[in-house]
Amino acid sequence: MTFAHVPVLKNEVLEYLTFDSGRSARLIDGTLGGGGHSAALLERYPLLELLGIDRDEHALAAARERLRPFAGRVRTVHGNYSDMAALARGSGWDEVDGVLLDIGVSSPQIDTPERGFSWRENGPLDMRMDQSASMTASRLLNRAPQAELEEIFRKYGEIRSAKRLAAAVVERRTVLPFAATADLVALCDDVLGRAGKGELPRPTLVFQALRIAVNGELDELEKGLSAACGLLRTGGRLAVISFHSLEDRIVKNFMRDSSRDCICPPGLPECRCGHRACLKPVTRHVVTAGGDELAQNRRSAPARLRVAEKC
Repeated sequence: MTFAHVPVLKNEVLEYLTFDSGRSARLIDGTLGGGGHSAALLERYPLLELLGIDRDEHALAAARERLRPFAGRVRTVHGNYSDMAALARGSGWDEVDGVLLDIGVSSPQIDTPERGFSWRENGPLDMRMDQSASMTASRLLNRAPQAELEEIFRKYGEIRSAKRLAAAVVERRTVLPFAATADLVALCDDVLGRAGKGELPRPTLVFQALRIAVNGELDELEKGLSAACGLLRTGGRLAVISFHSLEDRIVKNFMRDSSRDCICPPGLPECRCGHRACLKPVTRHVVTAGGDELAQNRRSAPARLRVAEKC
C-alpha cells in the first residue's frame, strides 16, 4: 500500500504554528499521517524536534521515509494521540512548544478499497485506522444491538432515518451477514433512497458514522485536546484541523471553555466551578482553504483550522 498524502492548509499551519528559530523547540504531531505538515515545519525550523504519533502503521512507515532528512530530530511511535502525555513522557518530554492534530480519515485510507473506508469502491467492511484493533465495521454491523446502531447513525451521521436504517440492518444480517462495502451501499440505497440535488450521497454519512464508531474518534478527540493542553508550556500553541461539524464543534467548544475563567451554568450568583483559563484563542474565526488550494486539492474544502495558545 502506498501512502501519498497532500497535507491540507499547510501554509496556514506554518503561519500559525510558529517557533523561535533561535532556540530548540518540541512539537507533537498527534496524527502524523504521511508527515507533510511536520516535514514543512522541520524544514523551516532547524532546531525543532518532533514526536510523531499515528495509529496507522502504513502511515508511520510513509512518514518515516518522508522525514528521513530530519532523522536526528524525529521520533515516531505507533499509538493514539489521546495517549500523547504518556507517549511524550516515554520520550523524556514533560512539556512541548506545539501540538498539531489533523484529525479524521486520510486520503490514502479513503483511496485504498482494502481498508473499507469508502463506499465508492467495493472492499471489506473494515474501517480500522489501527489494523491491530479487533473491532471492524462488519463486526459492529453484525453484532451490535439495534438501539446501539440507531444511536450511531443518529449521533455520528446525523441521519434522520436512523431508526429505520438500524432496523433494516438487523433484519438483513439475520439472512446474510454484512461483509463488503457494497452490501451496506445496497442497503442504504434501498432504505434511504437516492440523494436529492445538492445533497450528499446517502452512504456518505452512514460510512462516516460507522467509521467514527469503529475508531472511537470523538472520544479520542476530547481526550487528545485535554492531553495537549496539559503538555503545552506557556506560549505553546495547539493547532487542530477538522473535517466535519461534529469534530469542529468539539474543538470550538473546548477552546472556548478553555479560554474562560468560569464555565458555570448561567444564572448562578457566584462561580462554583473553580475553572481557570488555560488557553487563549489565536484564530478568532475558523480558517479554511483559499482558492489556490481548493483548485489543486478539492478534498481541502471541508478542512477547518483552529489555533489556541497556552496562557
